[in-house]
Amino acid sequence: MIYRDFKDLKLSGLGLGMMRLPVVDGDDSKIDEAAAQEMVDYAYHHGINYYDTAWGYHSGNSEIAAGKFLAKYPRESYYLATKFPGYDLANMGKVEEIFEKQLEKCQTSYFDFYLFHNVYEGNIDGYLDPKNGILEYLLKQKENGRIRHLGFSAHGSIDTIRRFMDAYGEHMEFCQLQVNYMDWHFQDAAKKVDMIREAGLPVWVMEPLRGGKLAKASPEMTEELRRMRPEESVPAWAFRFLQSLPEVTMVLSGMSDTEQLKENIAVWGEDRPLSEEEKGKLICLADEETKKGGVPCTACHYCTSHCPQELPIPELIALYNEHKITGGGFLAPMAVGSMPEEKRPSCCVGCGSCEAVCPQQIQISEIMREFSSMIGM
Repeated sequence: MIYRDFKDLKLSGLGLGMMRLPVVDGDDSKIDEAAAQEMVDYAYHHGINYYDTAWGYHSGNSEIAAGKFLAKYPRESYYLATKFPGYDLANMGKVEEIFEKQLEKCQTSYFDFYLFHNVYEGNIDGYLDPKNGILEYLLKQKENGRIRHLGFSAHGSIDTIRRFMDAYGEHMEFCQLQVNYMDWHFQDAAKKVDMIREAGLPVWVMEPLRGGKLAKASPEMTEELRRMRPEESVPAWAFRFLQSLPEVTMVLSGMSDTEQLKENIAVWGEDRPLSEEEKGKLICLADEETKKGGVPCTACHYCTSHCPQELPIPELIALYNEHKITGGGFLAPMAVGSMPEEKRPSCCVGCGSCEAVCPQQIQISEIMREFSSMIGM
């Protein structure tokens, strides 16, 4: 196992994300305890020393599982991370209640790493509102040794992340971002990584395989990758890409069975970063793949000046592309849900004024109808 330096710690390059543990009968709330315990044991005995859980994972049962499965090992022999669930605005005033319950669920007296969970447009105001006392409380727990290191995860825009950093950056020690070669340009991961690096913080990576979607590639892309590195599997490319980024300290993978775990640990047995040529080619291939299923919007904004509803059409099309190309997920619904109701795709009246001025001749009204149907907004 490769290890990375973080302050005075040696963290395994690969961390075990506990969001996609094996379950019973497809029910996400029912963790298959025998299979999950086997995974944790294998991970522990093969060098993984970082375990990432959260309040909401597996309908609240992931933290319980983490506490139960890790209790057999000396507490100082591993690092445990969890998060304050500000993705649910109803939790904003409950930081003390939730934190105390998390310690109980995880069977621990402290967390090595604790995060503001999922900073984005829909919760940034709540996180920054001093009336909620979240930062004040968490800093107090750090002072008391119940939190060793404080950071945040983010799926929001660059502007939202910058706003959070402007307010709380002096207290943050790391930032967890969705980074992979598909999202390098598609979700502005490159710019987000640059911003965090410039702020002097290391990057923790979530979704390195984009929920398993990068575990396979199109036949054309697979052939190109094999030409460059015949010995590498398709999933290994995602990890080698991240090994190429000096800003990255921790890569979390939400593996759902022991075979995936074994394969990923084998990859992390050695550091084989991509050359600049290989990295450039990989990103280029990924960009080509994302273009195949997306709408060719150039964000020229001609459409917005002609929309009687004043909809943020380029932004909505970008989210439509995200949802369509990646086969669903929570990012687009989350982003649209944070918008005012009158700015959502369902508010398109189908007048065609935008289509009349679109240089790309995109059938915008059809896209808005389809998008609304896809996400129910």
